[in-house]
Amino acid sequence: MNLPLITKIIIALIVCVGLGFLSGYFTASSINTWYSELNKPFFNPPNWIFGPAWTLLYTLMAVAFALVWDSRTKIHLKSKAMKLFVAQFALNLVWTPVFFGLHQIAIALLIIVFLWILIFKTMQAFKRVNMTSYYLMIPYLLWVSFATALNASILYLNS
Repeated sequence: MNLPLITKIIIALIVCVGLGFLSGYFTASSINTWYSELNKPFFNPPNWIFGPAWTLLYTLMAVAFALVWDSRTKIHLKSKAMKLFVAQFALNLVWTPVFFGLHQIAIALLIIVFLWILIFKTMQAFKRVNMTSYYLMIPYLLWVSFATALNASILYLNS
């Protein structure tokens, strides 16, 4: 069955934003307790920024994925791009409970470094399928770059 692009966007939005919300929901209590007690670098943003930032990023990611899904390009390029997206998204969802839930800052740093690599590879695969999808992923890569520096700084300041 060939779904229209708008349907694919809606499905991708429900999955990406929904799973992102669930990941954050189950660890939100740590933000006002454990996380607030950590030493943080000067560039640590206020806590309220994370919800809107991730909602926007998950939205951009969902649209990027839907555009690749809807593409009429060679199936092996499309399949590789979609598999890489799913892999990086799974790692993204793992990072939050490891950092905020299990308080494993070093392991979370390892995860986010691998996440950055997978995002980069996903973007390269997206570029071969749909250039707009590639561009939609740039804010996500930039945010995860920032989050990696933040994670590393928090590890350093609390070791």
